[in-house]
Amino acid sequence: MHVTGTVPPSAPAPQETPAAPAPARQSPADPGDSGKHARRFGLPVATALVMGNIIGGGIFLLPASVAPFGTVSLVAFGVLTVGAIALALVFGRLAERDPRTGGPYVYARAAFGDFAGFLAAWAYWITTWVSNAALAVAAVGYLDVLIPVNDHRWTACLAALGIQWLPALANFAGTRWVGAVQLVSTVLKFVPLLLVAVGGLFFFDADNLGPFHTGDGSAIGAVSASAAILLFSYLGVESAAVSAGEVTNPRRNVGRATVIGTAGAALVYLLGTLAVFGTVAHDELVNSTAPFSDAVNAMFGGGWGGWVVALAALVSMTGCLNGWTLLSAQTPYAAAKDGLFPAAFARRKRGVPTFGVGVTVVLASLLTVYNYTSGSAKVFEVLVLVTTFTATVPYLLATAAQLFHLLSGRRELVDRRRLVRDAVVATVAAAFSMWLVAGAGYAAVYQGVLFLFAGVLVHAVMAARAKRMK
Repeated sequence: MHVTGTVPPSAPAPQETPAAPAPARQSPADPGDSGKHARRFGLPVATALVMGNIIGGGIFLLPASVAPFGTVSLVAFGVLTVGAIALALVFGRLAERDPRTGGPYVYARAAFGDFAGFLAAWAYWITTWVSNAALAVAAVGYLDVLIPVNDHRWTACLAALGIQWLPALANFAGTRWVGAVQLVSTVLKFVPLLLVAVGGLFFFDADNLGPFHTGDGSAIGAVSASAAILLFSYLGVESAAVSAGEVTNPRRNVGRATVIGTAGAALVYLLGTLAVFGTVAHDELVNSTAPFSDAVNAMFGGGWGGWVVALAALVSMTGCLNGWTLLSAQTPYAAAKDGLFPAAFARRKRGVPTFGVGVTVVLASLLTVYNYTSGSAKVFEVLVLVTTFTATVPYLLATAAQLFHLLSGRRELVDRRRLVRDAVVATVAAAFSMWLVAGAGYAAVYQGVLFLFAGVLVHAVMAARAKRMK
């Protein structure tokens, strides 16, 4: 593979879908993938990438974010888990069919053509760098437990920027360092999570749970609204699929890593959230900026436990940002190789698309500064709801691609022994994605649509350029 100015041929139209997946265009022979700092991921690291990206800043702050809805949000967690596992199964089956780097982008383009592929890539790219900004904001809440930074807006902003740039530097160092940081941080993050998830059950007090449903709306509406916020905690289900080109034996390992990582994260999530709800009084939890630290302090008294959890949470979030920073560059890289993103995104060193990493961290930094200077009291929630909408676009396109393959009658693309089961799973995943769009709320959909429409203009420019060069 060589990065040149030549634009590759357009993807076939839906009715011309190839009988077999196109061969992976990224190979170890790529000059940008060589050297001691570039290394492919095995099943353990791929699973750690999925779990590390799912279990990041979300779980450490979201119990406080959904507490205002009442314990009905636990129902939302259960529904969300079913949908997330359905998505994981869909991504696993799609990766078996087409194990190239890019995930939803690759699947949407192969099924529906260039424009659908571009929308998937554009929306997913937006999701990643907005998520990075949200993760950094969440991390500042735990840093404040160790070093007071939240009392001054600019101090908190600078801390969030520093937390974003450290993982970016690890990515610039190469995939070898990305994998090492991901594996270590994934192991370390389970210390506070298991401490609260398991230990909290021994200190559980039902009086701390508060009301089942707060507010004037319906319980179903509260489930949808809380699920829209909670989706942020499940972003990363597609991590192994997006980085399939860097995974050894991707047809086998991507699906396994996706399902194992998602199921493990779901179990930790449900136990951890339930334990926080049962150890921290509801009135305190609503206003908490570090709910897991508050849970440990409530369990053991004093502040030392909260400090330990805050430190581990910072390690976890830094590791999550490390993985998300890599993912944020992988989809634009795949799209750039097909001429749908600017060619600069295809630049790659030590196995990492360095230009994409740089652009992503700069955009996330600008968004972080904007949200702190705008004076929003709910910076994390605002960012989370935007990513909820943008994430559903590639998710929905990927599940639609799976349904397309199942219903198109192409026997060479479908395992007929699993046709009914795959169709049911894909339908559940698609319905789940549509439900999340409704739960994101008008404001999030409005902002998300503006982001998507900006992408339509970019696609028009890239398509015109490609046609002119033919």
